Amino acid sequence: MLSVRPKVAELAFHVFSRSLHPELYTIHQSRCIERENYRARIDITNCGHVVTWNAHMPTANDNPFGNSDPEICANADGVACKSTLTLCEVATSAQQPLPKRRLLLSKALKGSRTERADCRGEVSYRTHFQLEPVSPDMFWMVQQQLGNGPTEGLLHKFDASGRMALGALSYVSIETRLRSMRIQAIHTFPDDYAIVKVESLFSIGDDSH
Repeated sequence: MLSVRPKVAELAFHVFSRSLHPELYTIHQSRCIERENYRARIDITNCGHVVTWNAHMPTANDNPFGNSDPEICANADGVACKSTLTLCEVATSAQQPLPKRRLLLSKALKGSRTERADCRGEVSYRTHFQLEPVSPDMFWMVQQQLGNGPTEGLLHKFDASGRMALGALSYVSIETRLRSMRIQAIHTFPDDYAIVKVESLFSIGDDSH
């Protein structure tokens, strides 16, 4: 487990078709969401964030990933009623020890990238992430806007590293609809004058509802 903010050159972005054990990372802020068609947990960690999204599938016979271990519930008669498709997005350090099993996507978090994953059961995942080096003036303006402005999302202010007067910030905005969830995350790195931005959409079928 890493306990310090990594350097921007050491950042990585992963997506799993499974949940991760919370003991793998240090959680600073957390929020759970429950909707009719899905449930989710959003964590701000020391390195970035973890989003675990569980879509409720209509039948246990439709395993979206075509493997042999869907998460299935059963009623009192032992009849399978629903399966759960799990997607887990992780923005973290490349040095963070993580499992290899059911890893869908693994990229260095640098530059600007758009990625997607289409699953059976009309479940889809879209993400755009970027690492943006900025001038000191622009960095402090963003830092102050995030730290001082009102927010309905998750916000965590880290302690200063000693080299810089202000500590890093992590902010995650969450927008939920009946069949979709959109998250927008911003992580600042004062030592490098850099900002990480992530926007991801988790959806079941038409996400307009």
